[in-house]
Amino acid sequence: MDPKETAVVLIEFQNEFCSPDGALYGAVKEVLEKNKTIPNTVDLVAKARKKGVQIVYVPISFTEDYHEVMEEPYGILKNVVEGKAFRKGIKAVEIIAELKPQPGDIVVEGKRGLCGFASTNLDFILRQRGIRNVALAGFLTNVCVESTMRTAYEKGYNVITLTDCTAATSWEIQEFTVKTNYPIYSRPMTHDEFLAQLE
Repeated sequence: MDPKETAVVLIEFQNEFCSPDGALYGAVKEVLEKNKTIPNTVDLVAKARKKGVQIVYVPISFTEDYHEVMEEPYGILKNVVEGKAFRKGIKAVEIIAELKPQPGDIVVEGKRGLCGFASTNLDFILRQRGIRNVALAGFLTNVCVESTMRTAYEKGYNVITLTDCTAATSWEIQEFTVKTNYPIYSRPMTHDEFLAQLE
C-alpha cells in the first residue's frame, strides 16, 4: 500500500471511552485492557505518521440538549442521551492526550450518529487527498467502526479494520464482530500487519 494513498481513521478516541472518569469507560474497560487498544493505537499512529500516512480523527459530539437527535431516540443514541455522553464543551468529549492531533492531522467535525461518513465531510476530505486505502480504528467495534467500515466498502475504498485498535462492550462481541462481520466488508488485520504492508 502506498502511504500517500492511505489514511488511518480514528473513531471516537475520546475521554468518554478511554479515560477512567468517562461515562462509557466501564463498558469497554475489559476489552480496552485485553486488546491493548490504546497502546496499540498510539504505536500505530506514531509509526504510520512517520511513513506519511494521513491521520484522521472522527470524534462525536452533541449540544447540551441533544437537539441534533430525534425527539424520542432509540437504540444506542437513546443510551447516549440518557447517559448525557459526548456533550460539547466538557473534558469527556476531548480526544485523549495520548493521541493528541499533530500538525498535518485532520479532525473531522459533525459526527452525530454511527457512521463516520453519514453526517460529515469525511468522504470529501479523503478523496481530495487521493486516499484509496482506509484503515479504521476505534469505538465501538460493532457499532461506529462497523458502520463506517460498511460505508467505506460501499464507496469503493480499500478498507482495513485494525483488530487490535478497536474495543467493544464485551470480549464476546469483539471476537464475533472481528471474525464474522469484518471479513465481509474489509481486510481485518493487526496494526503491525497493516504497518508491514505500507511501502
